[in-house]
Amino acid sequence: MVKAVVGIIGGSGVYHLPGLTDMREERVSTPWGEPSDALLFGRVGETEAVFLPRHGRGHVYSPSGINYRANIAAMKQAGVTDLVSVSACGSFKEELYPGLFVLVDQFVDRTFSRESSFFGNGCVAHVSMAHPVAPALQARVALAAQAESIRFLTGGTYVCMEGPQFSSLAESRAYRAAGFDVIGMTAMPEAKLAREAQMSYCTVAMVTDYDCWHPDHDDVDVASVIAVVEANADAAARLLARLLRDFPAEHEPCPVGSDCALENAVLTAPSARDPEIMKKLETIMAPAGKR
Repeated sequence: MVKAVVGIIGGSGVYHLPGLTDMREERVSTPWGEPSDALLFGRVGETEAVFLPRHGRGHVYSPSGINYRANIAAMKQAGVTDLVSVSACGSFKEELYPGLFVLVDQFVDRTFSRESSFFGNGCVAHVSMAHPVAPALQARVALAAQAESIRFLTGGTYVCMEGPQFSSLAESRAYRAAGFDVIGMTAMPEAKLAREAQMSYCTVAMVTDYDCWHPDHDDVDVASVIAVVEANADAAARLLARLLRDFPAEHEPCPVGSDCALENAVLTAPSARDPEIMKKLETIMAPAGKR
């Protein structure tokens, strides 16, 4: 039995996690540097939770300036088995309207200036990202949304742009024509690193706008995005509180391989692995729930 510990990474507008009891705050360090902020530990009912604001309190880190490796490593060091990411996004479809929560299940990575792997020279690994979202965890989030009467849709493709600027009109039209559903700036390389760390991962993408493709809506600006983010804050808090309250005590094995993502993924022969790199990777390579 592996005890379930739920990690929450809060995006724009989600800087704290209401409803936690037995709270303690801890600043941690990882072999990849410092995470965005101190980790907040606590529980909702019997479920242990760890919260981290992705941009730091006060929103001090831009999407390109976040130390994603440190954030994910800190969660793994804290014993997190199931990681839920909450972020704002733009929509490419009329039916994905501002205020809707989209539980995406696919990603397209358009970032170019971020460290996207714990592995590299000295220890080479290639994990599968065919199915990047853990379906059992996603189903738990969907049940929580249903229970709280929160408007949501399950499924969809999230294209992650580098930012920090919003899309040009040409980019927005191209992404819409490609059939993508929503656009954001933070799900990558977060999802890739969570898979390498062998944690179940799920994204809750909160639609704030129609990007700039929509002829009947104003171009995207921070003021309009934040207005919708703030309107969604209560729903996000209710969703997360319900998810944690109803979460099973035991981590549910992931049918798409999150728990064993590194099995047969490391190509470097044991005798050729860099000892210093392997020391850094000890926690990352540990099975789910092991610190």
